[in-house]
Amino acid sequence: MKIILAAPRGFCAGVHMAIDSLDLTLRKFGPPVYVYHEIVHNKYVVNMFQDKGAVFVNHIEEVPEGSVLLFSAHGVSPEIRQEARDQKLNAIDATCPLVTKVHLEAIKYAKAGYTIFLIGHEGHDEVIGTMGEAPEAIVLVEDEQSVDTLEVHDESKLAYLTQTTLSVDDATRIITKLRERFPKIESPSKADICYATQNRQEAVRLLSGQADVIVVLGSQNSSNSQRLRELAAERQQKRAYLVDGPADLSVDLFQNAETVLITAGASAPESVVQETIDWLVERFNATVEVQQIREESVLFPLPKPLRAFGKEVGTALD
Repeated sequence: MKIILAAPRGFCAGVHMAIDSLDLTLRKFGPPVYVYHEIVHNKYVVNMFQDKGAVFVNHIEEVPEGSVLLFSAHGVSPEIRQEARDQKLNAIDATCPLVTKVHLEAIKYAKAGYTIFLIGHEGHDEVIGTMGEAPEAIVLVEDEQSVDTLEVHDESKLAYLTQTTLSVDDATRIITKLRERFPKIESPSKADICYATQNRQEAVRLLSGQADVIVVLGSQNSSNSQRLRELAAERQQKRAYLVDGPADLSVDLFQNAETVLITAGASAPESVVQETIDWLVERFNATVEVQQIREESVLFPLPKPLRAFGKEVGTALD
């Protein structure tokens, strides 16, 4: 068996920043440190931080007054920020800057009186946070079909935004349909789908033709990881599996497979990628070939309360 290891894969700049932020917060303040929702959507990362003393919560009232609270990479609504202030929490914001960009765009358009179509998945943490910025102005659009039923009062004041972790192909189809129906609709000058999501999807699109099976490392609640599996399975017509790690694999999944493509969603650790490679090498005497389709050099700064401390002691990924 031959393994093609896609590059880039795994952690993006926003995930690096969020994970470093939580690691430094635990080291600076000591456990417990509370985190609103999962720091990133990955089981291995969440379990690792639970072992270190992080407590993940879904409601602010679960956090004792005066505690340290970290906002996850996916962002939160203004309502949640206010609840944290009311609870007298020491809040540290680890929201990905690319998510913050979408929040600011929503605020700008809403203040100008626009109706905003947010292309995304209902219930996703990022979508909930973005819609919370201007709930009276934002309408969620999940698919092409729903575009036909949209009702607007003023077609001269329409804009669209997108969740950062969408399928580029799916988002493009919805945007095309929106533009066909509302020719004057506006959008930000720079696309909202994040660079890492686009790069990982491009790698699957370009490399999957060489493979019989595609393995995507990532958790089931990771939107960008799900999009990678869908791209391989539905667009490229390949056998594709989204797994947390080698414990989810079986030899039967690789019947008659001569070449396997391995990639990882933006919140999946490289250690799990290596464990999966080792699993295949042990069972199929596999060889590994790295194929890089794009260089990535993006870095995001730590939240202000952690910058000096991070420089002093280093970070989780040093």
